[in-house]
Amino acid sequence: MFLAGAECPFTCSFCDLWRWTLDGPTPPGALPAQLEQALGTLALPLPDRLKLYNASNFFDRRAVPGEDVPRIAELASPFATVTVESHANTVGPLTLELAALLTGRLEVAVGLETVHPLAAAQLNKKLDLDRFDRAAAFLAEHDVDMRVFVLLGAPYVPAEESIEWTLRTVDYAAGHGASRIALIPVRGGNGELERLQALGDFVPPTLAQLETALERCVATRPAVVSADLWDVARLSGCEACRSERVARLGRMNRSGQTQPPISCSLCA
Repeated sequence: MFLAGAECPFTCSFCDLWRWTLDGPTPPGALPAQLEQALGTLALPLPDRLKLYNASNFFDRRAVPGEDVPRIAELASPFATVTVESHANTVGPLTLELAALLTGRLEVAVGLETVHPLAAAQLNKKLDLDRFDRAAAFLAEHDVDMRVFVLLGAPYVPAEESIEWTLRTVDYAAGHGASRIALIPVRGGNGELERLQALGDFVPPTLAQLETALERCVATRPAVVSADLWDVARLSGCEACRSERVARLGRMNRSGQTQPPISCSLCA
């Protein structure tokens, strides 16, 4: 469920989610009303998991008013697991407040993005590995699951090293307790990425890179790793075999296993 609320205070250079947020604080009652309406459209039986993405941080009270949390938890009661998103900096006591209210388990989705030292310092995310480590340890200590977002094609990472740094970041996330990891190919369109591309500091990832990264992850990594296929049509690639490769990515996402390779004479 995508919920519209206040904009995230962190202005990460790769992010475009601010386009679907409000100009000011989230009005009390707005998120429960959206969630209730959306849940009313679901057919039975309900899925096991509910993911609440508000294009911000669930534990930022400007984005999610505290008085709304009990009602949100009540609406989420039919689900075995509830996922919310949060910057590592806002993981803390408010996380435990939500976990205590939920009937099912809580999973917190945290953006690690990349462990490439130059790129991590330049993303304007205001996150270093020590802070990520503390958030991961806090979640593990309180029996809260962690999902991690990892970028493919992060700005300032050389294109020829992009896959390797993605794999290193996946390994780091898994080593710090992430049970699920999403590979997100960086997508242009927010203006800043176009500026960085013009400077030579950003090279958009390709469909082939995403396929290779996921294939290597599902073959060897302990966590559940999937590829984010949102706007996958924007990734450059061979048009003759694109649909087959996207379908293969989908099969690897669902099965968690490598799939037979796609043969294409035009991009061999």
